[in-house]
Amino acid sequence: MNADGKSDRSVVPAKSPNKAEGSAAEAMEGRGRTKGDLLEGNTLRTQGRDGVHSALERVRQVAKEDRTQRFTALLHHVYDIERLRSAYLAIKRDAVAGVDGETWGHYREDLESNLQDLSDRLKRGVYRASPVRRVFIPKGDGGQRPLGVPVLEDKILQRALVEVLNAIYEEDFLGFSYGFRPKRSPHQALDALTVGITRKKVNWVLDADLRSFFDTLKHAWLVQFIEHRVADKRIVRLIQKWLSAGVLEDGKRIQSEVGTVQGGSVSPLLANIYLHYVFDLWVQRWRQKQARGDVIVVRFADDFVVGFEHRVEAERFLQELRERFAYFGLELHPEKTRLIEFGRFARSNREKRGDRGALDSFNFLGLTHSCGKTRKGGFTVLRQTMRKRWQAKRREVKAELKPRMHEPIPTVGKHVRAVVLGHVRYYGVPMNVPALCAFRYAVGRVWWRVLRRRSQGNHLPWRRMWPLLTTWLPAARICHPYPSQRLRVTTQGGSRMR
Repeated sequence: MNADGKSDRSVVPAKSPNKAEGSAAEAMEGRGRTKGDLLEGNTLRTQGRDGVHSALERVRQVAKEDRTQRFTALLHHVYDIERLRSAYLAIKRDAVAGVDGETWGHYREDLESNLQDLSDRLKRGVYRASPVRRVFIPKGDGGQRPLGVPVLEDKILQRALVEVLNAIYEEDFLGFSYGFRPKRSPHQALDALTVGITRKKVNWVLDADLRSFFDTLKHAWLVQFIEHRVADKRIVRLIQKWLSAGVLEDGKRIQSEVGTVQGGSVSPLLANIYLHYVFDLWVQRWRQKQARGDVIVVRFADDFVVGFEHRVEAERFLQELRERFAYFGLELHPEKTRLIEFGRFARSNREKRGDRGALDSFNFLGLTHSCGKTRKGGFTVLRQTMRKRWQAKRREVKAELKPRMHEPIPTVGKHVRAVVLGHVRYYGVPMNVPALCAFRYAVGRVWWRVLRRRSQGNHLPWRRMWPLLTTWLPAARICHPYPSQRLRVTTQGGSRMR
């Protein structure tokens, strides 16, 4: 059965894929000739770090040259000691321990012996995945997001496996996919979206979000998608072990045939593989064969935006997308999925219809996008910090400062400065200075109120607070270039929207 859900017992090689950009093209389904054994034969027996990189480079070249290639020998790249050591060193030293209680520091006391034992168990096929420990973190809407904490050895192996599989799938993933990929960032996705709306004939925008995506993707479909490229059954079984390991919550082990726990290093890659076959390849074909007007696509994990020239095509796309997602066990979030009129002609088109109401806006990656004007009166996409985001961050700062009320001002000042600086570095996009100033001022007021409660007789006036704010809170400033400037550098002539 292929990615479209149709039975296909004898797969015929498809035509050459249409490229999204130089290094991101559609992968063709089907079974190709076996070259994996040749790759294994060329692998150095005792590899240094250079040998590890060169071995993966050969995998990457084969994946790039033959989109139908299925790799039969990949596990030896995963249990390589150099790669396992590199994966271990990349893990945060103060990361929370999993259900076994093993910490980064304790594991390092006998690191080489532990890594060798881990490699041997994986090589012999006796490695067993452990259930992840469930933790919850607050969400911006007041709810809680479930995360999983794998045991240390699962973290090591997952990082090593992701490095190996990235050599293959980074040659397959399309240009408009940005989430959790090497050398790609949320700001590149934001820039691609802005440039696409301003330069293409976009009049309608579909702002979509999948409901509980990581909890609903089906293991059977995921394994089938992986087998399009990976013929090494040992790799597939390793992934299945992590999927079926389950979650340990309140002392009970919960297992399911759907979902992948967020928190592990392999989960983002598995999510991208799933959506690559369910969404990316499908929308690429839809755009090429069914669309008559311009269509732009930007996806970051399970959050994506699609722009259309014609409303009728946008409505038809949305209906067909719902049906396709339902077939693969997914569902669009009813409250976070909207089709709105947006673009350079949105205001004039509304005026022609006699509609004087305010234009709609949409949220994407923490920024509210609305139709704005340049100083010369031209159209631009105005991006501002989502109000709910910075308000939630202000409440978080307030909760953090209350217990630290009596700590020295320099100590608290360093903490507050780090919070504001992190906010500015992410949200410091062009034309967003007013929102940055509002957040800085709000954090300053929170700190002032905390200082005033140090004692009953402490009446710190606001005018005396200004020197502290000037000293410890960084000024609101733009940290990112205009989208067209950065996109021109990162694409080098290729399109990140198509």
